[in-house]
Amino acid sequence: MKLYSYNRRKIYFTCIAIVMTAVFLMGRLAYLMVAKADYYNRAATGLHERERSIKAPRGRIYDRNGNILADNKAVCSVSVIHSQIEDEEAVIQVLNEYLDKGESEIRKKVTKVSSRELIATNVAKETGDQIRELNVAGIKVDEDYKRYYPYGSLASKVLGFTGADNQGIVGLEVWYNEILAGEDGSIHTVTDAKGIELPNVKETRVSPVPGDDLVLSLDLTIQKYATQAALSVMEEKQAKRVAMIIMNPQNGEIYAMVDVPEYDLNQPFQLNTDLAGYESMTDGEKMDALNNMWRNFTVSDTYEPGSTFKIVTATAALEAGTVSLSDTFYCPGYKIVEDRRIRCHKTTGHGSEDFRHALMNSCNPAFMTIGERTGATNLYQTYQKLGLFQKTGIDLPGEANSIMHKLSDIGPVELATMSFGQSFQISPIQFVTAAATVINGGNKITPHIGMKVVDAESQVMTELQYPVTQGAVGSETSATMRDLLESVVAEGGGSKAQIKGYRIGGKTATSEKYPRGTGKYISSFLGFAPANDPQVMAFVMIDEPTGVYYGGTIAAPVIQEVFSNILPYLGIPKEE
Repeated sequence: MKLYSYNRRKIYFTCIAIVMTAVFLMGRLAYLMVAKADYYNRAATGLHERERSIKAPRGRIYDRNGNILADNKAVCSVSVIHSQIEDEEAVIQVLNEYLDKGESEIRKKVTKVSSRELIATNVAKETGDQIRELNVAGIKVDEDYKRYYPYGSLASKVLGFTGADNQGIVGLEVWYNEILAGEDGSIHTVTDAKGIELPNVKETRVSPVPGDDLVLSLDLTIQKYATQAALSVMEEKQAKRVAMIIMNPQNGEIYAMVDVPEYDLNQPFQLNTDLAGYESMTDGEKMDALNNMWRNFTVSDTYEPGSTFKIVTATAALEAGTVSLSDTFYCPGYKIVEDRRIRCHKTTGHGSEDFRHALMNSCNPAFMTIGERTGATNLYQTYQKLGLFQKTGIDLPGEANSIMHKLSDIGPVELATMSFGQSFQISPIQFVTAAATVINGGNKITPHIGMKVVDAESQVMTELQYPVTQGAVGSETSATMRDLLESVVAEGGGSKAQIKGYRIGGKTATSEKYPRGTGKYISSFLGFAPANDPQVMAFVMIDEPTGVYYGGTIAAPVIQEVFSNILPYLGIPKEE
């Protein structure tokens, strides 16, 4: 009886276990068939579908007059699908014959068991068509696009370039990448269990969406003039580099931005100079050399502005009311500040001079006195209004910010040297923006290069907007500064920028580089025209010129040459 009861319980529990297992399996099957049906359907479909991407044509970049600065060139990408290869040696032979790749590299990819191996991108369309016509099993040739720059190195440090994936790397190409990139398309094919495409099943395509076009404020003609002038003076003075910015001071539109030597945008990984020991460099050192070549000095680096910064000091003094045009100063050729004897560029001194002539003569002792009267707090208030403590917001990557003293650290020596543009650093674009604010009536503008975006599908044009701060400088101060700076060119140190029939304003600078005493200088000049109603402003800096290095002697003539070409081009009339 005991055995009978034991067997009954055993059978009972076994039946329960079987029923529970059956219920679980049925529930699991229902879950897989109903709840996860879509998932497994997609997975099963994925086993038999292959997808290849089609790159979207990148948006074009135009100058303000409709000239194409960055375009797309039709190329091909070549890949192999291992499951479709019938003769590996034939595939290797064809790819080795038509592509600029090593046979060992090709063989490694062809023999690799994978769904798809990319062999080469940016293959010339003619070459891709020839490979496609051979109809070798396992080789796939897809259409593609490569960025193409019609003017080679022109404006290279502004435009930037794209990588093999057609994504922006530097310059405007990366800043406006989301606008220019577009959306890639795809090609879908169906395969059998072995991964071989079914010949009777039509492939489906999802067409790519082209990127939007970008219209710049750059003017191709002005960019060419500026580049030619910069290259000419760099060669003549055997300088390290020459940078130039040409801008509309009323609204911040940049007509030209140059930083020579430039590099070839169509071969951006090829150095633009012969660098000693380049072949023996490590990969990291080579990358550093390339990054330095791509770097836009006008935006990404800082420098001591020197005497051009007297524009800011004079503005601060007039705004604070600490000087007037009738004030006089005495220059014996130097000024003693604490334990320092800080000299003037004219060691014999300028003698007695009024405020106008202090600026015309670019007299350091006079401006040290002006700075002392104005005080660090008033100077810094003007710096703040002119945007010298923050980045300008220009639409280019890698913008540098100024390097200034803390207000609490400014003693008499620092105040004296700041007054004539030394002991601190700003970027060229910061200085040009501040100077534009001083002369345009007092409105702080945002320098910019992008003007409009053109929708790829609707062709609707959208104007890009940039911030403007009204009244950063008083209008009376602005008018006075325009008048004073016209005197600098008409009668002072900037006389080599004069052009008959045009009223030109400007300021020169010659600043010694750190460390002092090396004999290395930066010569610069900022000019604008017409002086009474500025429509165009140009700034040039010559880094480490040999021989004569004074800004009034070698930098002012560069702007004179550029203005002689572009003022008539811009339709600015001469005056009697």
